[in-house]
Amino acid sequence: MKVTFWGVRGSIAVSGPRFAATGGNTTCVEVEHEGERLVLDGGTGLRALGESIGFRPVRATLLFTHLHWDHIQGVPFFTPAFHPDSDLTLMGVHRETGDLRDALSLQMRPPQFPVGLEALVGARRYVDAGPGPFEVGPFRVTPVEQDHPDGVVSYRIEAGGRSLVFATDTEHGGALDRRLIDLSEGCDLLVHDAQYTPDEYVGRAGPPRKGWGHSTWAEAAGVARAAQAGRLALFHHDPTRDDAGVATFEARAQALFEPTFAAREGLSVAL
Repeated sequence: MKVTFWGVRGSIAVSGPRFAATGGNTTCVEVEHEGERLVLDGGTGLRALGESIGFRPVRATLLFTHLHWDHIQGVPFFTPAFHPDSDLTLMGVHRETGDLRDALSLQMRPPQFPVGLEALVGARRYVDAGPGPFEVGPFRVTPVEQDHPDGVVSYRIEAGGRSLVFATDTEHGGALDRRLIDLSEGCDLLVHDAQYTPDEYVGRAGPPRKGWGHSTWAEAAGVARAAQAGRLALFHHDPTRDDAGVATFEARAQALFEPTFAAREGLSVAL
């Protein structure tokens, strides 16, 4: 499997020289194997992925962890979705507040947006991901519910004897979530939410973030170590976190779990 980071930021996209090395686009990760493409979340990084493909047909599955705006805002700007010969499947978990198609349609209605969801002619089907393991082309996907406002799903993705766990927007709440440790056991790469520092989370640096649905870099390293993951990618960087800040907590996390790196836009990892 090849894993490429197109958007690594959380909450809202940012720009400027202080963020250039890490990148400012919100969540989007591409997974490729045997010519098949699985795209995790559709934040503003999805626009960058679409730009790299251009206006040409593509077959892919877009798999969403949840439907907060920093994970869906790139969908209306995904160029291949406008191509009539594209074959896109969009998958997400149904919630009481609505399903995937509802959320995507709402963000593309007046007065928020001038073009409706029907313009995405390449989006052929909207599918409920369901509660159990399922197959997407060569990928076996195992979802596990995690703690986040309005819900979120972490995914273990396996193909070709390799495994990736994508755990963005998850909150441990004081003790490492056993569900996520079990899901991540022995994975080759764990991509884990690391939006806050420990001081930020408890309120020693700004307002307390408890209940906001995110993790610290220390918790990410703790899960990786407990699960004996091969590597850890710190992910979903706070919009205030500049390149120097990312490098600082990357080094601190490496002291707890050596094979750690901060996810940065444009980085590709072969598993």
